Order: sequence, then C-alpha cells, then structure tokens
Amino acid sequence: MEAPSSDQYRSSSSSAGSPSAPAGGAGRRYYFPRPGRPVSFEDSPDWGDDITVDGAAHAADSSSSIHLASASAASSAYPSPSPSLPGPSASASGSGFRERKVAGAALVWKELSVSVRDGRRPGRVVRGSSGYALPGTLTVVMGPARSGKSTLLRAIAGRLRGAERMYGDVFVNGVKSPLPYGSYGYVDRDDVLIESLTVREMLYYSALLQLPSVFSSKKSFVEDAIAAMSLGDHADKLIGGHCFTKRLPTGERRRVSIARELVMRPHVLFIDEPLYHLDSVSALLLMVTLKKLASTGCTVIFTMYQSSTEVFGLFDRICLLSNGNTLFFGETLACLQHFSNAGFPCPIMQSPSDHFLRAINTDFDRIIAMCKNLQDDQGDFSSVSMDTAVAIRTLEATYKSSAEAAAVELMIAKLIEKEGPYLKSKGRASDAARIGILTWRSLLIMSRDWKYFWSRLVLYMLLALSIGTIFIDIGHSLSSVVVRISATFVFVSFLVLLSVCGVPAHIDEIKIYSHEDSNRHSGTLVFLLGHFLSSIPFLFLVSISSSLVFYFLIGLRNEFSFLMYFIITIFMCLLANEALMMIVAYIWLETYKCTLTLICLYVIMMLVAGYFRIRDAIPVAVWNYPLSYISFHTYAIQGLVENEYVDTSFAVGATRTIPGVQAVRGSYGISSSAGAKWMNLLVLLLMAIGYRVVLYVLLRLDVRRHVRLGRRSCWPSIHTSAAPK
Repeated sequence: MEAPSSDQYRSSSSSAGSPSAPAGGAGRRYYFPRPGRPVSFEDSPDWGDDITVDGAAHAADSSSSIHLASASAASSAYPSPSPSLPGPSASASGSGFRERKVAGAALVWKELSVSVRDGRRPGRVVRGSSGYALPGTLTVVMGPARSGKSTLLRAIAGRLRGAERMYGDVFVNGVKSPLPYGSYGYVDRDDVLIESLTVREMLYYSALLQLPSVFSSKKSFVEDAIAAMSLGDHADKLIGGHCFTKRLPTGERRRVSIARELVMRPHVLFIDEPLYHLDSVSALLLMVTLKKLASTGCTVIFTMYQSSTEVFGLFDRICLLSNGNTLFFGETLACLQHFSNAGFPCPIMQSPSDHFLRAINTDFDRIIAMCKNLQDDQGDFSSVSMDTAVAIRTLEATYKSSAEAAAVELMIAKLIEKEGPYLKSKGRASDAARIGILTWRSLLIMSRDWKYFWSRLVLYMLLALSIGTIFIDIGHSLSSVVVRISATFVFVSFLVLLSVCGVPAHIDEIKIYSHEDSNRHSGTLVFLLGHFLSSIPFLFLVSISSSLVFYFLIGLRNEFSFLMYFIITIFMCLLANEALMMIVAYIWLETYKCTLTLICLYVIMMLVAGYFRIRDAIPVAVWNYPLSYISFHTYAIQGLVENEYVDTSFAVGATRTIPGVQAVRGSYGISSSAGAKWMNLLVLLLMAIGYRVVLYVLLRLDVRRHVRLGRRSCWPSIHTSAAPK
C-alpha cells in the first residue's frame, strides 16, 4: 500500500475554511480530504466531500434505492477495509447460503425515549432518538458505557424489561407494529450455550424449538446458518470440549450464538455487543461475516462500544449516543465530517471510534485530570482539549442544526409513508413437541455431562459401599434396631447432602431457560416438564444402584416388595430434593451461594427429622412446626423405618416377643399402622410436585427481576447485562 501523497490532504492548521484546532493541540495534525478524493479506509480515516448529506435531494435518492423484499445495494457502496480481506459477498459460505436472499425489513424509530424506574438509575435512559435501518445494511449504535445503547436496541426490538417504559414510535416497513415472532432474532451480549452439545446439535435443537412442525427441512435451515456464520470446520465439535479437545474459541462461540437466531431466517437481526470479549482478529472476522449476512438482504442492527478502523469501515450507518442523547445518526463517513464541523476533527493516526468515544465519554475527564502534565511525542495527551460535557453539547447542537438531521427526518417520513409488506409470524412448534424436544435434549446433555448425575452416581455408590461395609453383619436381634436406624439415617442424609455437586448443572439449566424464554423459544411449563421427565431415568438409576448395595450389605428384610418400597422412597426423596435445588439455583445463580444455602437447609432438615430427638419432643415453635413438616428427611426416614419394622417382632428371652414398632419407639417415632409408610411416600410425592409448583410460580412471575429492583447488590442477574447500558 503506497503512502498517501501530501497534496491529497490539507491540514486543519493551514485551512482557512476548516474548523480551527482546539487550543493546545498545535502539536497534532488534523486532516481533511481534498474534493474528489475517493473514500478509503486503507491508509487513513479520510472522507470525501461527495458523501456530505445534501438535504432533501440526498433523502430522495436514498429512498429510491430501498428494496424491502430484497438485498439492498447500499452494502456494496463502501470498499473493503483492506485488500486482503474478503468483501461483503458470501462466496466463502456454502452454495445454498450464497444463492439465498432474505426479505429484509425497514425499521424506523421516531422520537424514541425510554425511562427506567428503579433505585439505581431512575429517569430517562434514552432521550428522543430517531433513526432507521434498511435491508442489506449494518447499522451500529455506538457510545460509551451507560449511554443507553442496549436499552435503545431492546426498545426497537420490543424487548424492554418490567421497569423500562418506552415513549415514541417504532415502524416496521412503514407500519407501526411490533416485530412478530420469527421475523427477527436477538442475540444477547453474553453467550449462553450448552457445553455438552456440538455446534450442529445446538443449532438443530434450537431449530426444532423455534420452527413449527410443518417445516420438514429444518436440517437445511441449520446447515444454512452454519454456512452463514462460517462454522463448517467446527460444526461437529463439542462447544465445551472434553478431556481430549479444547472448548470452542470465544469468536466461534459468538458465531454459534448468532447462528442460533439465524435458523429462523429472520428479516431483522439485533445483536448486543457482537465483539464482546473478542480479540482484534476474531472481531474483524466476525464483522466481515455479518457484512456478508447483510449482503443477502437481512437488516442487521447492533451495539458496540468501540472498534478498530478496519471494523469501522464495514459499518453503513451509525447512531452515536452519549448519556441517552443522540449526537449523530447517518452514514459512518459523514460522522467523521460531523465531528470535523463541530470542531473535533479526527487525527490521521487515530481510529474513528476511539476519537468519537474520547470526545463524548465523560470518564476521560478524570484521566486528563490525573495526566494533565503528561505529554507524548506528538503533543498533548488528548486530541480533544475541550471539556467533555461541552463537547457533547456542541456535537448535539451541531447535529440538530445540520443537513444530516434534516435528511434523516425526511427519510423517516418517506419510510413511514411508503408501506412495505406486512411481516407475519412464522409460527412455532407446539407445546407438546417442545416438551418432547427439551426432554430428549436434556437426556442427551445429562448422558454427556458429568456434572449432572454421573459424578453423583459415583459418589452415591462410594457412600453406599462405605456405610454398608461399616454396618455389615449387625444381625437381626433387638440390639441391632438402633444401629440399623442410624445406618438408614446416615444413608438418606448423605445421599441428599452429596447432591450439591449437581448445583453447577442446575445453574446452567436456569440460564439456558432464561435465554430461551426471553427469545420465546421455550416456556416455563415446557421447561419444567422437560426437565422433570428427563431427570426421572437418571434419578431412578442412582436410586436403584445405591439402594441395592446398601440394602443387602445392611441386611434389611429380604422380600421384593420391601426392597421396591425402599428404592421408590429414595427415588421420591431425590426427586423432591431435585426441585429444591432448582429453586435455590434460581434464587442465587452462583455456585458458592447455592451450595452454602443448600447445606444449611440440609443440616436443619437433618436436625428436625426425628433422629436426634423424637419429633414429639422437639419444641413446637419453628422446629417442630413448620420445619419438621417441610423436611423430606422426616418422611423418607420414617417411611423406611416403618417399612422395616412394622408387622415384625423380636424375641425377648426364651418365650416372650415384642412388636417391632415397640422396639423402635424408644429411639424413633413411627406409626403401627400398615398403611402409614404409604402416607409418607405420598407426602414425598406431593413435596416433589409442590416444590416444582413453587419453582413454576417463581419463574412465571419472574420474581428475581422484581426483587432485584430493590436489592441489586446482593441479588445477581441471570443476564449480566441486566442494567440498562
């Protein structure tokens, strides 16, 4: 690449017509292109006079090039950021994807404001923003942290949260209406993926959940999404890896998150921070991929904090925010001209996005104050010597009175006036189908992930062997009653206690549910039923394997009916415990807090279960009622003891015998009725159902979000981007 000749540029220090450089910036050079210079991002961030918006004429020309049902040619109006990088064409993708065009949608937001009512950031987060996004283009919402980028994106997509209220209008193809299901995809900032599935499996199950059953070519939809995101080399790799392979790189994980939304072939794609946690190479490759996707006709809108010069060259339009105010909306190169007109030209060796953020980010004021005596080789530490608040007001006032703002208003009016095709919902899979899909997917996940049940199976077997060998050969005399009850209590209590090793898996399940529910891929009842059905075979497996070892080593009653009651009781106890673990996982979503909470609950349940002190002798207040009544330890141990000793007798001397119930009552309170053990089993079943009903209510009412409004410091969010950004 040849160095630019000096006659192609004119310095702001020698140009009479250009804005004067800020005082104190004499050591820096600010460049302006000469008229007729072609637009290029290859050597410096210069721009041409021909891109300046010319009022109504520009808007009229732009409106004539809008195609609501096909790819727009606007995406090819800008050159590739580097000769070595692929252009926006989809030639690198699969042939099916290359030939497919997407019916995009023209989005318009007019005087859009969003207010938030909570304890941390009350007031308006977005103030009177107006703009549009056209098919076949990349539109970026850029600004510093807490400028309202993500809030504006959610408002346009119709995904505002409970405390957020929107004022203003959003138009889709000229019609004031929300985006229907299936017409758009929304990608959160954080990647919530299932580590134990391959990329192809992840996308296939997502397609099964999203697409209605009438779509018979779901696999082709998945293959198109894989090709669109250039994931062919990683399609059969596990997302989380395993002991022999590494986990999927961060850039590819981000591509999978985007591809998950592409299986619906949306008209509009919203992405919150697509380059979050990506290095420069991965960021550029991802943006080139999104440029290719936009070239098929899809309308792509995303937020971004900052970008490199190469990435900046891929954007078609930019909406620049600061403290919720719109400082500019228009073509990216015109934004450079806008900053120049306001008196803040971009230095030739600085990235445009870095320059924008430096001018409008108030956090830099503190840095400048700390480094006011710092000088670099080219002059002052900062390229903008004006106070940031003053710079923001200057940029906002300049934009409101500029030709760009007038052209945007005229374009919005034309887009609203010219109605396009009405977007219809694509339908979705039935609840019964989604329950079956989630059940099968959960079975696959549980069979692969050691965090779910395999680690518990190993620990349960070791526990059963340990307790069984310690209490082996205790006989069946009267003196063995207390020992056998103790062994049963220890076995049940530690089975429940060791289940905390499954907490990370339950936290992952809650996060996956939250993501799928927010995108309407799943539902609360669908999720709970799918999880319940998929957990049954694994819980029964660990119950029967550990129970068989313990039962015969201890020497309990050698009859099949009593053995089956023992196994079913352990199964019901674990089933109730599984629901309790899900509730705690939903409340905290942190492994340490969940584990600590569960251990405390288990210890309390053990204390009031009637082993250390008979239930009738436990103090009534709190300990006996309600704690001993909500402890599944109580009913499990009581039922197992009744199963072993009801209708039995022990010899006392040569001629006298006493009933087994009488022999037990000295150490544990049980009923002499033959049906009492079935009542205990029924209570365990009701507890297993009741805990899941509680979980359903918590999920359905989204209790965490309401509680977090007043307790943000101690109540973590499912999505780390919960606060308006």
